Amino acid sequence: MITLRNVLLINAISSGATGFLLVVFPGFIANLFAVDAVMPFAEVGIFLLVFAAFVLYESRRKTVNVSRIYGIVAADTLWVIASALLLGIRPVAFSVLGNLFVAGVALWVAAMAYLQFRGVKQIEA
Repeated sequence: MITLRNVLLINAISSGATGFLLVVFPGFIANLFAVDAVMPFAEVGIFLLVFAAFVLYESRRKTVNVSRIYGIVAADTLWVIASALLLGIRPVAFSVLGNLFVAGVALWVAAMAYLQFRGVKQIEA
């Protein structure tokens, strides 16, 4: 059964793993995206590590703080919107592989946001 706590845990693990890769291998990832700027990847990685720690903390609490979970859903939703804008406006020209990564991560994050939102609604019902 997919519980809110499990979805939060999956979100924390996937966000943390992505953040770790971005912090440890920013040059390699910038190369995959066919861009020269390396620091934005590391900066996003640091953000994701902090976000992952917060989501992990919330997933392990004995009582669910609904407002914090809605905050996580909002952050995930903003990530999806920002990704769509990045792909639509194209302020930076990414490689095809880079665009696929952005789109794939956005779809994953959208799924996390949906499942977390659904989990909160079940708790509130």
